Amino acid sequence: MLFLTYVISSDCDNNIRNGGALVAATDCNMACTGNTNELCGAGNRLNVFWSGKTPPPPPTTVAQVGNWKTLGCYSDGVNGGRTLQHGMAMASPTTIEECTSACFQAGYRYAGTEFAGECYCDTTITNGGAPTPLSDCNMPCAGNSSQFCGGPNRLNVYNYTGTDLPPITAPGGGGGGGAGGNAVAPVNSGLPGTWKYAACYIDNAHGRIFEFEQTPNSQNTIQSCVTTCQSKNFTVAGTEFGNECYCGNRLVNGAATADESSCNMGCAGNATQACGGPNRLSVYSATPNVTSLPVPVPLNSSLPGEWTYAGCHTDINDRVLPWQIIWQTNNTVEACLNQCHAFGYTAAGLEYGQECYCGDKTDITEKGSVPAPESECNIQCPGDPLHLCGGGLRLQLYTWASEINVWHTPDNIGRYEFFAPGVVVPLIATLGINDKVTFLEKHGTSEFQNSTGAYEFDPSLAHNFSAAYREMHVKTDVFCAGSIILPDKAGRQINVGGWSLDSTYGVRLFTPDGAPGVNGTNDWEENYPLLKLQRGRWYPTAAMLPNGSILVVGGEIGSNDKPQPNLEILPKPQGGETVIELDWLARTDPNNLYPFITILPSGRVFIAYYNEARILDAATFDTFQTLPNMPAAVNNFDGGRTYPLAGSMMVFPQHAPYTDPLRVLVCGGSTPGPAHVLDNCVSIAPEAPNATWTLERMPSRRVMSLMVALPDGTFMILGGAKEGVAGFGLASDPNFNAVLYDPTLPVGQRFSILNNTIVPRMYHSEAILLNDGRILVSGSDPQTPGFPEEMRLEVYIPPYLNEGRTQPEFDLPNNDWAYGGSYTITNVKLHHGTTQTMRVSLVAAVSSTHGNSMGSRTIFPQFSCSGTTCTIQAPPNANVSPPAWWQLFILDGKTPSFSRWVRIGGDPGRLGEWPQLQGFTPPGM
Repeated sequence: MLFLTYVISSDCDNNIRNGGALVAATDCNMACTGNTNELCGAGNRLNVFWSGKTPPPPPTTVAQVGNWKTLGCYSDGVNGGRTLQHGMAMASPTTIEECTSACFQAGYRYAGTEFAGECYCDTTITNGGAPTPLSDCNMPCAGNSSQFCGGPNRLNVYNYTGTDLPPITAPGGGGGGGAGGNAVAPVNSGLPGTWKYAACYIDNAHGRIFEFEQTPNSQNTIQSCVTTCQSKNFTVAGTEFGNECYCGNRLVNGAATADESSCNMGCAGNATQACGGPNRLSVYSATPNVTSLPVPVPLNSSLPGEWTYAGCHTDINDRVLPWQIIWQTNNTVEACLNQCHAFGYTAAGLEYGQECYCGDKTDITEKGSVPAPESECNIQCPGDPLHLCGGGLRLQLYTWASEINVWHTPDNIGRYEFFAPGVVVPLIATLGINDKVTFLEKHGTSEFQNSTGAYEFDPSLAHNFSAAYREMHVKTDVFCAGSIILPDKAGRQINVGGWSLDSTYGVRLFTPDGAPGVNGTNDWEENYPLLKLQRGRWYPTAAMLPNGSILVVGGEIGSNDKPQPNLEILPKPQGGETVIELDWLARTDPNNLYPFITILPSGRVFIAYYNEARILDAATFDTFQTLPNMPAAVNNFDGGRTYPLAGSMMVFPQHAPYTDPLRVLVCGGSTPGPAHVLDNCVSIAPEAPNATWTLERMPSRRVMSLMVALPDGTFMILGGAKEGVAGFGLASDPNFNAVLYDPTLPVGQRFSILNNTIVPRMYHSEAILLNDGRILVSGSDPQTPGFPEEMRLEVYIPPYLNEGRTQPEFDLPNNDWAYGGSYTITNVKLHHGTTQTMRVSLVAAVSSTHGNSMGSRTIFPQFSCSGTTCTIQAPPNANVSPPAWWQLFILDGKTPSFSRWVRIGGDPGRLGEWPQLQGFTPPGM
């Protein structure tokens, strides 16, 4: 059988195991990465295919072989010793028949198979071995996959019921074909270099005394084992049970020497050489002395931070703590605790020696983990053999004393409301300076045959569907392009890039006109090839530079095609290209699409792409500084934040006098491969000394997150999914909850959990701020069974509008501001407070697509008031405030006014005179 799951992985088996059961076909709703027309399961869901052939039967417990009858499954190693003490070196892969035959010939009444390939014999059951559930013996025999041969520390035990047992012979002698009872001896000559025999050691009294096991070898000799260890730069070698070889640079777990006569099994490849015995190792060393470390113990003191030891706890197959990290050679308690804490988790557990798990304290009780005997956490840490790192399905559990994450649950959580029916699923949403919303969608590749690719929505007419939308037109396909609002006097919107061929070169311009309740007449202007990009781009980002030029960065040459790892400048000057190649974009494709860009107070350019970030010179675009990589998942540093891993970015509000370093915030994302969705945000002040990322846990996982800057300086985070990545059919489990992020609160206390929607908002959904302070939420185009094309428009009523307070009012005599100038607003009306408690904010014009709010920025300028007139000081320069149109709000306590549009910084690039080409109507200066 072939099993396809989670888009990018496949599994095979002959049987459906572990309780797998048939579910609704619609549960398997994620498209395959190699063919989006086919389905490849989903999170915890498999598309199962059958070859039509009858599969071989699953393994069973052999009930009887001749006079040998099963006693069931028994525990082994309970008190550090074997339940059956005499091991048999098998000449061929282990089966029940082979093991019982070997025990019969050696004269033993009891036979047991363990760990698929081991055979043990004895005259009685010893060392506390006792029956366990038959399901514990679950490993198929190495020599016959239809039989079970025990498991880890579990034996399938058989009892001989006949009366014709021969006399007991020397245990295990002959190892692999040699005659039983032959004398065996250590090897004292013919070894490489300085290697010499050390001693016979006891194994498994407190766990294995070697840290690195080699593959069992039916031709094992002392020379072959020593040579293997030497080739891997180890200095200690040991042979056990005839065919086993172990390597290391020390012995661990309280290794102690044994009576030399107990290392009495012949090597599988040379019956005259002593190759240990059952729980006995013949040890050789390249150095005069062998280091032996004591029995490991739990690390329960001198722990980092507020971590405390909670004891040995049970784990479950589905895992008590959800995030797994595997450090095969260097796992330690301290490393695990520090990693879990760095990513905001309050519970950490270590298991199987090399595994570290992170989660929350609530996971422990919710998943039913309970204390277990300390003796069951008995595996040393590979990076610290003096301490224990759990056991088989046993967690060495630690908890953090205080709460790391304070997620507020306020009484006032705002609400979603249905706003209006839609006409398409918009890919790009932009609030124009006429307070109407421009929607752009796929043109030519749309699911709606009569779509023109562009519409203008008037929120003031949302109640009147026939009047709310105005049909507009584009000539080429904007799927998936980038947009910003220009600082020219008309507030034109520019859209660049697209789906394929000519459309990827597209440069489209629209001049908003009309007013709320009054139809405009302008349409999109486009004339390829008279006006085009210098390189075709799918998924590019656009940004406004301080000098008034337009920066266009990245993308691919077409849909899921070769990278376009460069940037260019618009308008293109006469006589030459402006394209600059960027090796770091080439290196990180395809996980760097729609990179996040903002201008820093120094005038330099900050760019974040995949999981990297850097600062560029705004003139040469050379790298001025490479910043640390963004943290991602606690168990995968390869996680990323830009499409298709798809987080979102905002810029922290800037406050006059603008002396604090600018900080950026990036939330959500996913990981390549298994697509573990991220549950955190990271922020950095790129120009601060020794800039580092600060990580904060979100209340839930989120990929394809939508973020909106609000007039009170907070950020709304909504939409997205909890499983998968961005793209058609590549995500599931919608995130219906909205959260609010408040940058003014302490780190770890900035999130408030708000209300839920009933509408999944996944791939191709958008959210933007309206002029009345509400958030418009649109779209969802996952093309996944169970998640339809979503055309309903919603608004989110933030808490600041949910209390029914009257919004303040003001008049704006002048909406064209120069840097550093003083400008008045008049007729200020506050209904709940005074100008002493009033605030003024500027929210930059934004075009939103795929969670990338291009142009986003928030400023709280200096102001003063006298009566009902207030004077606002414009930001000082284009570095603090790149030339743009802004929504000007006043806030009466928490309550914002309706916004008024103001242009700050003019049009330094003289974009109002561009382009002087047929089919375009530039507004002039």
